[in-house]
Amino acid sequence: MSEADQPERTGAPSLLRPRQAGVHGKVTNIELFFDLVFVYAITQLSHTLLRDLSGGGVLHVLVLFLAVWWVWIFTGWITNWLDPDRLAVRLLLLVLMFAGLLLSTALPQAFDARGLTFAGAYTFMQVGRSCFMLWALRRSPLPARRNFHRITLWLAVSGVWWIAGGWLDGQVRLACWMVALAIEYTGPAAFFYVPGLGRSSTAEWDVEGGHMAERCSLFVIIALGESVVVTGSSFAQGARTADTWIAFVAAFVGCVAMWWIYFDIGAERGSRSIRESADPGRTARLGYTYLHLLIVAGIVVSAVGDELSLEHPQAVGNLPQVAVLLGGPMLYLLGNAWFKQTVNHTRLPLSHLAGLGVLLLMSLLASRVSVLWLSVLVAAVLVMVATWEALSLGQLRRELYGSADH
Repeated sequence: MSEADQPERTGAPSLLRPRQAGVHGKVTNIELFFDLVFVYAITQLSHTLLRDLSGGGVLHVLVLFLAVWWVWIFTGWITNWLDPDRLAVRLLLLVLMFAGLLLSTALPQAFDARGLTFAGAYTFMQVGRSCFMLWALRRSPLPARRNFHRITLWLAVSGVWWIAGGWLDGQVRLACWMVALAIEYTGPAAFFYVPGLGRSSTAEWDVEGGHMAERCSLFVIIALGESVVVTGSSFAQGARTADTWIAFVAAFVGCVAMWWIYFDIGAERGSRSIRESADPGRTARLGYTYLHLLIVAGIVVSAVGDELSLEHPQAVGNLPQVAVLLGGPMLYLLGNAWFKQTVNHTRLPLSHLAGLGVLLLMSLLASRVSVLWLSVLVAAVLVMVATWEALSLGQLRRELYGSADH
C-alpha cells in the first residue's frame, strides 16, 4: 500500500478507495456521468478547429485541448485514489462536472470574450480538486499529505498565469496560458519538486492500474464517439451524392480501424501490464497521462478531417486541410506505437511505423488528390495497420483472451 493509500489514523471513515489484492477497481457510474461533460468539450474543440485552420487557430485549439486533457486526467488520478461511492466524493465530482460544463461552453470564445470564464473554471477545477484531496488526507501520515502539498502549490502557481491570461487580451493571453501549461505539464516529470518540501516519488503515486487503464480507454471511446457524431451529423445535413456516400463510408471504416488498433488487444495488454507493474505510478505517468493525449488528439483531428471530406469531397486540399487529413491519423498511430512500447516494454510496433511511413509518403502526393480520395487512402492505411497487427499478434490474443474466437 502506498503512502497515499494509508488509512486514516482515527476511527473516522476514510474517503479513499478500498483495494483488494488481485481485484480490478471498476469505473463507477458517477465517474461515467462526470465524463459526459467531456463529450461536449471534445465536440467544441473539433468544431472550433474546423472553423479556423489557420496557424493561429490551430495553436489556440492546441492550448485548449491540452488544458481539457489535463483537467480530465488529473481528475482520473484523484478518483483512482478516492472512493466515488462516498457522498463527499460524489459531491466533489458533481461540482467539478458543473465547472467542466462551464469551461466547455467557453471553449469557442476562450481567446475572445470568454477567456476569464474559461480560466476561472479551469483553475477552480485544478486547485479545488487538489485542496479536496488534502482535506480527504487530513488524518493520513505526513508523507501522503506532502505529496498533495507539492501538487497544490504547482497548480496554484499555474493558476495565477491562467487567471492573468483571462484578464489580458490577444497574444499576451496566449503567452500567459502557454506558461501555465508549461508549468502543469512539467510538474509530473519534475516529480512536483518544491524547495523545502523536496519532490514526490512514483511510489507515492501508486495507482490501481486496472482502474487507470479503464478510465483512459473510456476517454478514447468518448473521442471516437464524438467522431461518429460528427460524421453522422455532416452526412445527415448534406446531399446524398456518390461522393458523400464514399466519404461517409471511408470515415466510418477509418473510425472502426482506429477502434481496432487501440482496443483489439492494445487496451487489455496495457491494462494487464500496469496491473502487474512493480511501479504502476511511473507507467501511469508516461503511458496514460502523457501519451494518451496524442491518441485522443489524433482522434479529434481525424474527426475534423472526416467532416472536411464530407463537406468538400471534390476539392483539392490546401496545406491546412491536408495537415488535418494526414496529421490526425499520424498522431493517432504515433501515440499508439509509443504507448504500446512504453507499457509493454517492447519495440515500436512495425505495423504502426509502416503506417506512419505510408502517410508521410502520401503527403508528397496530397496536392494532386481530392480531399475525398485522400480520406479513402487514409482509411485504407488505418485498415492495413489494424489488420497487420491483428494477424501478427494472433497468438498473443489467444493467450490474453483464452480463446481463438476473439
